[in-house]
Amino acid sequence: MGAVRAEFIKLKRSLSWTVVVLLPVAMVIAGAVNSLVSGESPEDGWPTMWLRSVVFYGLFPLAIGIGILASLVWRVEHRGGNWNALMSGPTSSMRIVAAKAVVVAVLAAAMQAVLFLTVTVIGSFVFAIPGPPPGRYAAVSLLIIIACLPVAVLQSGLSMLMRSFAAPIAVAFLGAGAAVVLLLAGLDAAIFVVPYALISRATQLGTGTFSDTGAITGGDVVSIVTAALVLTTALLTATTAILDRRDTRT
Repeated sequence: MGAVRAEFIKLKRSLSWTVVVLLPVAMVIAGAVNSLVSGESPEDGWPTMWLRSVVFYGLFPLAIGIGILASLVWRVEHRGGNWNALMSGPTSSMRIVAAKAVVVAVLAAAMQAVLFLTVTVIGSFVFAIPGPPPGRYAAVSLLIIIACLPVAVLQSGLSMLMRSFAAPIAVAFLGAGAAVVLLLAGLDAAIFVVPYALISRATQLGTGTFSDTGAITGGDVVSIVTAALVLTTALLTATTAILDRRDTRT
């Protein structure tokens, strides 16, 4: 826990919390403005509001947002002599990798919480949708948070390897694009191989978009959770092995 706490302390003056708030809020507001401009209110209430806000968010912005957060988390290590201090310190590679990934995952979870809250506020006060969002959307939000775990580890690993701030974010964009193509082709098994496909699938759950049936089944939940755990474990192991072979920089 000490390593994780230290990583959060490093983010005190970071733009990461700005990204956590502004990205999901911007996505929901963009969907709401589009509906208002076109004169189309969410005709089906919360299901339409959720679909317009969350599905697009899961196709590209979520992956890119996690990429930005990971680059921000690692940026301090690529400055000055911080990398050498990190590599020569007493903290093991596994603890470094895990701590960085946990921080990115927590920030991604916070983004989802902000998204859910913004959808609730906009739906209630702008479109006057009666009642709170159905409980299934809170459950889907939890699944989205779980699905973000391997993407957090992957983007953290890429930001560890690449000194460039933008390069890992570009990878997230390309990975998200590839995931969209795979899901459009009906290749749902891609969630077990491509982390970006996993978050896209999780954000579609229960919406009836792409290959989703519109129903939230036990099989869907088990598949998403299993894929997230398997990919997270594999990526943590691989990233730790890579960091073990890294050395100080001259």
